[in-house]
Amino acid sequence: MKKITILGSTGSIGTQTLDIIGHEPDRYQVEGLSAGTNVQLLIEQANRFKPKSVCVATRELADEARVHLPLGTKVLYGNDGLIELAADNEADTVVTAIVGSRGLEATLAAIDAGKHIGLANKETLVTAGHIVMRRAAERGVSILPIDSEHSAIFQCLNGERRSDVHRITLTASGGSFRDRTRAELEGVTVAQALNHPNWSMGAKITIDSATMANKGLEVIEAHWLFDLAYNQIDVIIHPESIIHSYVEFVDHSIIAQLGLPDMRVPIQYALTYPERRPTPTESLNLAKLSKLHFREMDFDRYPCLRFAYESGQAGQSAPTVFNAANETAVARFLAGEITFLEIESVIATVLDRHQLVDVPDVASIAAVDAWARREASSI
Repeated sequence: MKKITILGSTGSIGTQTLDIIGHEPDRYQVEGLSAGTNVQLLIEQANRFKPKSVCVATRELADEARVHLPLGTKVLYGNDGLIELAADNEADTVVTAIVGSRGLEATLAAIDAGKHIGLANKETLVTAGHIVMRRAAERGVSILPIDSEHSAIFQCLNGERRSDVHRITLTASGGSFRDRTRAELEGVTVAQALNHPNWSMGAKITIDSATMANKGLEVIEAHWLFDLAYNQIDVIIHPESIIHSYVEFVDHSIIAQLGLPDMRVPIQYALTYPERRPTPTESLNLAKLSKLHFREMDFDRYPCLRFAYESGQAGQSAPTVFNAANETAVARFLAGEITFLEIESVIATVLDRHQLVDVPDVASIAAVDAWARREASSI
């Protein structure tokens, strides 16, 4: 029986992870669950899966949840509680499904405790890939990608020598506005931006998909996961989201991973690797689908992707600044403070103002992150 802790159990990835666990309950034990403020859903999850510990955002929410949880469930709260939940239990694998850079310290705590990581929190590697990957190697811990694109690359590389890889290509759906010109993006609403044509995701990731910032974060994540130079990582628009990504080898042969757009497949693969298990998902019928389409990436149409490449290549503090500025700008757009296109201008302005510095530890990353958020909030 595999023992699992889920950080971010009430979000899109978290709920789908529990769906996988519920499909084969005899194979899994849920050790811990964390939520931010969605206490009601956490209570429902805890009463079904009986974790030993749960964590919520505040003491008040902890007090509210405690009386509705199974007898003996330990209730934690805040960032300290999240770190304790990640490290101090019997979990074999910790699924990090918290959106944004908030998941970094808890992920590192889980790694230090010797737990394998099912990584759905791309910002952890964007802001601190040099720390996370080194720490995982030192502790002998596996980082198993859950993002569909990185899971696809991981699967395509099984049994292959990394020295034989020529390049990888991450596919992108194009997001909610993939068929609109930049002129047609003037005045788009939050509701329109959240209407993703292929995937069911949280609000922040859906907006990132529309700006292509999400694909930029995935490029930086792929750099760390697969130890590839940025000129070995391409992005192509593939509206159907059937080919989840592919690898080209030095002999110019290509291996791709295909499937319907359902996150439960990469989630389960991260939980059961190297074994494959049946999933509660549908089979892909290529004859019925008939056609697949592809478009070259346009960096003028999607400048956030260009910002990500430039930040990754600059290194040092630039990826942290890109991520923090983007998180802040997206939050401001969702709150109605700025327009959709101003997300890009906020990020560009913060990056222009920033002077590169080394970020050798979590404290220095946190300082740069805080600076970038202040700047992005003031523009």
